[in-house]
Amino acid sequence: MSMGLSSVGVRAMACATAWGAMAWLGAGAEAQVAVRARIIHTMAGTPVRDGVVLVGADGKIERVGAGASVTIPEGYEVIECAVLTPGLVDVRTTVGLTGMYNVDQDQDVLEPGAPMQPELRAVDAYNPREPLVGYIRSFGVTTVHTGHAPGALISGQTAIFKTRGDTVDAALVKRDFAVTATLGGGAMAGGDKSPGTRAKQVEMLREKLIKAQEFARKDAAKADDASEEGEGKDAKPPARDLAMEALVDVLKGPNTKPLIITANRAQDIASALALGREFGITVWLDMASEAYLLLDELRSDGGPVLLHPTMYRAWGETSNLSLETAKILADAGITFAIESGYEGYVPKVRVVLFEAAAAAGYGGLGFERALAAVTIIPADILGIADRVGSIEVGKDGDLAMYDGDPFEYTTHCVGVLIEGERFPGELEYEIKYP
Repeated sequence: MSMGLSSVGVRAMACATAWGAMAWLGAGAEAQVAVRARIIHTMAGTPVRDGVVLVGADGKIERVGAGASVTIPEGYEVIECAVLTPGLVDVRTTVGLTGMYNVDQDQDVLEPGAPMQPELRAVDAYNPREPLVGYIRSFGVTTVHTGHAPGALISGQTAIFKTRGDTVDAALVKRDFAVTATLGGGAMAGGDKSPGTRAKQVEMLREKLIKAQEFARKDAAKADDASEEGEGKDAKPPARDLAMEALVDVLKGPNTKPLIITANRAQDIASALALGREFGITVWLDMASEAYLLLDELRSDGGPVLLHPTMYRAWGETSNLSLETAKILADAGITFAIESGYEGYVPKVRVVLFEAAAAAGYGGLGFERALAAVTIIPADILGIADRVGSIEVGKDGDLAMYDGDPFEYTTHCVGVLIEGERFPGELEYEIKYP
């Protein structure tokens, strides 16, 4: 995956960038920044060689182009790197709800109180100060779609955050974005509790969705009655039910709040797609280890696949995982993005940069398609491509800087911008305990 960079040039530019990154901690977002790179992968056209990106004081990209065509205004801080990409977008993770140290205090990914809890919200558990958030950012990840982990029939609602800010509001991009569910062995209850079989799982989900349909009808009828009675008639507002309200949003039809179903076995993937057709809802597949067995079904249903990390362990539900699944889906014209996902051991969240690299090389996906799978494609899936995922004028100044080919093992992320705010790359990132 040679990028056409001379080793001398790469080392020289890496040194310049690493030197500049030492002063990045604590820098604000008000600075105007010019990033000069040997290669800029804009993900909005062909790569720009010897290019410059200008990020204004408002954190938005002002100019993109070859160095000779871009005049760097006075007062702009100039940063140099070898390779520049959009900030990476993780299409499905649990970072911020799960922490780096695997102790009770930093694990809010699953609530064991009941098998179905769609009312739980990621924004109520997300910790922007969690060291794991900074750790993945140091490899170029600037946007995450995160929430409760697979392992419950319905585990909660997700949200989208930037990997910056000291408060939830400062990091938040979209709240209550999707509802997450799980089919298969990962969500089976132990002992005599339900669900204990796949049939019971689907039945419980179906029953919950039917109840949500009925709740929506009654809610609409009460609202109509209250409107007819008018003000001053002591009409009682409809009773609140947070779980039903979350599912009602899912039931509003295609292109509304998606139901993300974690399913690995082909039979569970098929059940997830069937539920989507039955209720006319938007179903996104998560993990989908055996997706390559159902290409026709995936094409006809049209929903995206939030694909398992390429190097995920092949065991149990994921025994038939393949390094080539990303390539197979891409060749079949099926929309997918590569996720970091969730695993039950430290640090429980992978880095999408490495997973895309494995898909590009070992999986045969190739550089451009692999980079797209962690930048513009997940941004488009999540409905935020107007802000992130590519380097274009008017978009957020979210940039990842590398001292060589981002997918080469010896390459380092040497710096990150998020809406113009500067953060160190992996060589300078220091884990700070919250």
